[in-house]
Amino acid sequence: MLRRTFFQLAGAATGMAALAAAPAEARVEININRGNVEPMPIAVTDFLQGDLGRKISDVVAADLKRSGLFAPINRSAFIEKVSNPDAAPRFDDWKVINAQALVTGRVTQEGDGRLKAEFRLWDVFANQQMTGQQFFTQPENWRRVAHIIADAIYERVTGEKGYFDTRIVYVAESGPKTARKRQLAIMDQDGFNSRALTNSNDIVLTPRFSPNKQEITYMSFEGQQPRVYLLQLETGQREVVGNFPGMTFSPRFSPDGQRVIMSLQQDGNANIYTMDLRSRTTTRLTSTSAIDTSPSYAPDGGRIVFESDRGGRQQLYVMGSDGSGQSRISFGDGAYSTPVWSPRGDLIAFTKQSGGKFSIGVMKPDGSGERILTSGFHNEGPTWAPNGRVIMFFRQNAGAGGPQLYSIDLTGYNEQLIPTQGFASDPAWSPLLE
Repeated sequence: MLRRTFFQLAGAATGMAALAAAPAEARVEININRGNVEPMPIAVTDFLQGDLGRKISDVVAADLKRSGLFAPINRSAFIEKVSNPDAAPRFDDWKVINAQALVTGRVTQEGDGRLKAEFRLWDVFANQQMTGQQFFTQPENWRRVAHIIADAIYERVTGEKGYFDTRIVYVAESGPKTARKRQLAIMDQDGFNSRALTNSNDIVLTPRFSPNKQEITYMSFEGQQPRVYLLQLETGQREVVGNFPGMTFSPRFSPDGQRVIMSLQQDGNANIYTMDLRSRTTTRLTSTSAIDTSPSYAPDGGRIVFESDRGGRQQLYVMGSDGSGQSRISFGDGAYSTPVWSPRGDLIAFTKQSGGKFSIGVMKPDGSGERILTSGFHNEGPTWAPNGRVIMFFRQNAGAGGPQLYSIDLTGYNEQLIPTQGFASDPAWSPLLE
């Protein structure tokens, strides 16, 4: 459990008070709606005291750098060696090395064994503090504290929520290609703190987070029968989402977490159904002789995007949450699949197969404004960060032993490999943790 306190520096005082907004003359900000953004130089000092403070500041700097919006300055260039993070820094020393923002902090051990971590974000050119926070938690949560600090900095500078204090659930793959073992695993968004969620030889696919953050849905071939399961992350309790006569695919939660939407295959075709998790009643939303699958709700729950080959090849369609008004929205060359609605509601991410390549792209919900973010031998399975600014997916390179996870932002310029212990596919990004 983390407890947060906000404070604003007034001279050398550190009394606790509500966080005050930075004065209007503050200059540090990043407009992330401009397209390709030049990363902002930022200095992240070693948090006092000791090795744990340095580790926390290292994670903060790594998070900010990976976003593509910040360029942490090498600490060997620092002129001032901050010895008192409560006091205003020597701003001129930081201007010399072109730092537009400065982060200072401290880590101490409380008498009851808890960790206290605090930081301050400074606007170097306006000579003022922008924000400050402190946290109390158990020492083993130090990495999460670092992610929360990075989120606070990201939000203060960009004006939008960060995405660093999140987790990824994915399919961890190991063993030879002809006998690949696939297990569910979960990790922090930067690839650390990975742990297995399942441990069997049954194939698992398409894990997805619930909006309540403590539950996932996924498909498993346990007993040679594909079924959709619910898994409680904290307790490990698992249950089957109904017993259906045919195969079930692509489960995903509704925005309120009360329903699961999925594709059920019967008599050679597949249609989309929803199940109320309280009553366990199902409702059929599509009725075609085609394959309708990969449904995803809009964040307000009013519409659903899905893929269908009813027109001869896979394309994207949108319908109301009750199945009404089904209409095609993709019309480019190639086949479209795995659509996922952005948490912001403004875009739909997808996989596109065209010209011998697999691409990850986005389009508006009406199908306009299609943009390809990255292409390659095999890219698939986009999932959105909770702020709707970054997409994670999995990639299989030609001749490679197995798939790996990557992230890319909406500019298409900031592509990052996400480290995993082995091969990895089917990522799903959690909401922000609480």
